[in-house]
Amino acid sequence: MRILYLHPTREQRDGNVCIATADFELDEHIRLYGLRLMRMADGRHMIFSPQSGKRRTATFSPDLAAQLTALAVDRWERLGLSNEAA
Repeated sequence: MRILYLHPTREQRDGNVCIATADFELDEHIRLYGLRLMRMADGRHMIFSPQSGKRRTATFSPDLAAQLTALAVDRWERLGLSNEAA
């Protein structure tokens, strides 16, 4: 599993902030595009799939969501973006 691309953004949603979008390659067969890295109102980070209308296009098990979130937060911090979006 790896991040293909991470793009910083800033979009407010109900007290939460989308701080980046990310594209992932889960394995040689599956790629996910446009996942949103959110900083929740309580300070936690969470990853969400894109939406089609009001519905999410995918959901993830808690373990996979935690792995995707950790990869995205790590990349976001290594790019030095954590200081800008505080």
